[in-house]
Amino acid sequence: MAEHEESKVESMMENIADKIHRDSSSSSDYDDDKKPSVSSLKSKIYRMFGREKPVHKVLGGGKPADVLLWRNKKISAGVLGGVTVVWALFEVFDYQLLTFISHLLIVTLAGLFLWSNASSFIKKAPPRIPEVHIPDGPILQFASSLTYELNRGIAILRDIASGRDLKKFLSVIAGLWVLSILGSCCNFLTLFYISFLLLHTLPALYEKYEDKVDAFAEKAMAELKKRYAVFDEKVLSKIPRGSLKDKKAA
Repeated sequence: MAEHEESKVESMMENIADKIHRDSSSSSDYDDDKKPSVSSLKSKIYRMFGREKPVHKVLGGGKPADVLLWRNKKISAGVLGGVTVVWALFEVFDYQLLTFISHLLIVTLAGLFLWSNASSFIKKAPPRIPEVHIPDGPILQFASSLTYELNRGIAILRDIASGRDLKKFLSVIAGLWVLSILGSCCNFLTLFYISFLLLHTLPALYEKYEDKVDAFAEKAMAELKKRYAVFDEKVLSKIPRGSLKDKKAA
């Protein structure tokens, strides 16, 4: 009888262990099934301009991105202050570029000349003026990149002027019209300074309030698409368009 009861207890323990194992395996299977859905939800989150990388990598990474995103506040503030001083010299105080360069060279050369000649009297070592040599490689690389971008821009303008994409044509015309308005309101230096301020502040603010800005941008893009669909149906679709081959054949 005792052996029979012990075997019955062992069988009950085995059944309980099997049941626990089945429950744990089913829960793990459920979690595995749930993980892809979470990742798919994350992938469906709207990001401005369809980006998939963090803002730091989009800006190129490295020290320039650190400066734009205010990773080091002292360096970023120093860059902003330096550009502001340069803009104030030329725009507020009406300093001319040639005059500024001439005065800067006069002060620098006079200071180094006096220091070199007075070093024997004041018993100090003369200044060590470094030898500056501009390498050819970076300049040629910059010229090559600039030429490539100019050719690409000319090709884009040619494609727009060919009449193939009306949406792109209207976008470019609107952008050029906005630039013409900005150019009539301020000169090139002020426009450059405003662009620098925007580039120096907007990425950092966007990174801080990324989720809120993306949610608002998603709603705005949906509304713009609706408005454009209505405009396309009522106006753009009624404009006769022909391909370049038809024009050449005619």
